[in-house]
Amino acid sequence: MSKQEFDIIKSSGETVRFSVDKLRDSLKVSGANDQVVKRIINQVMDELYVGISTKEIYNRAFSMLKKQKSIYASKYKLKKAIYELGPTGFPFERFVSGILEYSGYDTEVGTVAQGVCVPHEIDIMATKNGVLNIIECKFHGEEGRKCNVKVPLYIHSRFNDVSQHMKSNKKAASKTILGWVVTNTRFTADALDYGKCAELYLLSWDYPHGDGLRDRIDRLGLYPITVSTLLSNREKQFLLSRDIVLCRQLLGDMFYLDHLGISNGRKERILKEMDLLCQL
Repeated sequence: MSKQEFDIIKSSGETVRFSVDKLRDSLKVSGANDQVVKRIINQVMDELYVGISTKEIYNRAFSMLKKQKSIYASKYKLKKAIYELGPTGFPFERFVSGILEYSGYDTEVGTVAQGVCVPHEIDIMATKNGVLNIIECKFHGEEGRKCNVKVPLYIHSRFNDVSQHMKSNKKAASKTILGWVVTNTRFTADALDYGKCAELYLLSWDYPHGDGLRDRIDRLGLYPITVSTLLSNREKQFLLSRDIVLCRQLLGDMFYLDHLGISNGRKERILKEMDLLCQL
């Protein structure tokens, strides 16, 4: 049996065929050159066995990238790093808000908006070019979970209640109001179909194609601090508790590293890592 015909186990428990192309694409995103990518692929394939998990493949590739250059490993672990923004969804909301701000939106996090029937707490209100975007974030802390159709169904009903109340106000009646659903995982086929039908804007890890979360993060250089291979979990949680969710934010508020008692030498290495991640 060819190594490319091996079945592997995804984090969801689903069995899929191993894909060299998918592994190569994920390694290229790290910024590693073709020679490094080829070397890692060859080593991973030498160590493949039937039933190996995608997590084990990831861990091996991550370890090899880290030995090459920490910045490669940081970019490679992006998807995992977003899971590490949990366990609550609030840092993820801050993270999405940050991406939108650097894309030209004016944003507010955690506001309360009155609906026709009841008031609603809105994750993010974002305005750009005269359009008001009412955004709800669905954070999953477990790998392998997808955002099913129940989520856009529920969010659509809340959006309708709020937008109808806003349009009853003469000043806001002519304003364009859009509803969004943002998740750190993927949408099921039914969720995508419902979102399109209900005219909701859906944003996930890899949707819309070419403009999903991963694409926006790489394009804007807006990595979460959890991608760092130099900060400890305790240090990351401290920064998240101070609403520092982006590497770019830490560069502007580096005094937080002093609060953590980090030595000058280590502080210099951390800031260098952050700076490299933010470079476009």
